[in-house]
Amino acid sequence: MMDRKQTTETLLCLSPVEAAGLKEGINFFRNKSTGKDYILYKNKGHLKACKNLCKHQGGLFIKDIEDLEGRSVKCTKHNWKLDVSTMKYINPPGSFCQDELVVEMDENNGLLLLELNPPNPWDSDPRSPEDLAFGEVQVTYLTHACMDLKLGDKRMVFDPWLTGPAFARGWWLLHEPPSDWLERLCKADLIYISHMHSDHLSYPTLKKLSERRQDIPIYVGDTERPVFWNLNQSGVQLTNINVVPFGIWQQVDKNLRFMILMDGVHPEMDTCIIVEYKGHKILNTVDCTRPNGGRLPAKVALMMSDFAGGASGFPMTFSGGKFTEEWKAQFIKTERKKLLNYKAQLVKDLQPRIYCPFAGYFVESHPSDKYIKETNIKNDPNQLNNLIRKNSDIVTWTPRPGATLDLGRMLKDPTDSKGIIEPPEGTKIYKDSWDFGPYLNTLKAAVEDEIFLHSSWIKEYFTWAGFKNYNLVIRMIETDEDFNAFPGGYDYLVDFLDLSFPKERPSREHAYEEIRSRVDVMRYVVKNGLLWDDLYIGFQTRLQRDPDIYHHLFWNHFQIKLPLTPPNWRLFLVHCG
Repeated sequence: MMDRKQTTETLLCLSPVEAAGLKEGINFFRNKSTGKDYILYKNKGHLKACKNLCKHQGGLFIKDIEDLEGRSVKCTKHNWKLDVSTMKYINPPGSFCQDELVVEMDENNGLLLLELNPPNPWDSDPRSPEDLAFGEVQVTYLTHACMDLKLGDKRMVFDPWLTGPAFARGWWLLHEPPSDWLERLCKADLIYISHMHSDHLSYPTLKKLSERRQDIPIYVGDTERPVFWNLNQSGVQLTNINVVPFGIWQQVDKNLRFMILMDGVHPEMDTCIIVEYKGHKILNTVDCTRPNGGRLPAKVALMMSDFAGGASGFPMTFSGGKFTEEWKAQFIKTERKKLLNYKAQLVKDLQPRIYCPFAGYFVESHPSDKYIKETNIKNDPNQLNNLIRKNSDIVTWTPRPGATLDLGRMLKDPTDSKGIIEPPEGTKIYKDSWDFGPYLNTLKAAVEDEIFLHSSWIKEYFTWAGFKNYNLVIRMIETDEDFNAFPGGYDYLVDFLDLSFPKERPSREHAYEEIRSRVDVMRYVVKNGLLWDDLYIGFQTRLQRDPDIYHHLFWNHFQIKLPLTPPNWRLFLVHCG
């Protein structure tokens, strides 16, 4: 049987007006061209969707008038009831779960309902778990999202970020990686890189690896924006990058295979992975918001996921209006708690034998980011593990760098004292110094680049970026370390309605954002045609906006959709001649 790659089918499109008009609670829709019916459930900003089709015998759901909370619908055939907020059938209780559809925003803030096909691709060619010998499968935590897996006689590494910063200069490693990390990477038979963010795709790490082993096999998912879109620019020589389709088993040897899955919320860039050895599954959902559209294998041997929060410039880098320090602190506290509860529920729903929180071990350690470090409080992995263990017998593991989990031992007896070998006594766990110098010097060098002697770089850059026909005006201000105007720096307006660069704000009604950016990072990003994640997720900007709304299209374009090749500055300089 030929495996077919996983595809997405669009079942329903809502116009921006229909999407904006969704009411809290339950919304019914019909696709007029197919005659098929759908239910959308809205709770604050969150949307869930499913087919309006009862699992029992395909009846149609209508509003359940007995439900005062507005969360359930009732089937017209046999009165089965579905709670749309959880997608679980409540009558008969404990019977089925309704299959969820993926909800996505389109370019213009319209909504798409998508179905993944096949929905559970890991069920093709199932394998029964075989007994594992002690020492046969070992998982060693290195740092952040980087795990070193020994699977029989093969070694596989996830997301190696082991040196240097991520997001320009905003993130640094919290944990001290084991001193033999480079040897470990060099010994790997394959490396999986989940997505293009620099805390997962770390060019400083890969540079060191490529100097020793250019041809190391690296596997990435077939995302819309290629994971290695910037390889040529990076100067890193890697010759064995393999892009694989979603939802198909990749056979490594007779016992080992893996499958890469897409994220339901960011299919253009995020992926996650299932690794299976002798029928035992290891599920790594990495940073995915809705991995595989919310459908994942239950009862895997080991599951790992992110947990920490704090991976965004919001709200720490915002000011003005409601963004007081008190509001920010309260918002961060509430959001972290929501994330913690969501992760705990996800893990409890999936019932893995062992769970490990990872991919949140970063710190804003550069002295100039002291404010962010103090404000951007992250979740505590032990707190999450305690929540998960409450009313469940899931074994949890808070990893320390160099610690090794022996899967065979842990599955046989979770209390086995040799199941998890901690790093030797006296091993350094947390980093207390970072080599800021070389990385900051690279950024600083961009400030003096001759491109910026010519103010026409602004038009050149934003024309290259290609975002327009949107009623937003931004004011860009180049700043020093403390976000004060940089002496002799640029301070200019961009009107995205017609992509003009006016001297003052236009008289028509328009949305407005003021973006102050550290000059070194801004110019480095401009010069190299990099994505604005470095600025936004890296905490290198300070923002004010009026009105206070998130311009998804604008940020999505500059964070994900910029052209794949940088601006042609050489030609630009010739023209400036």
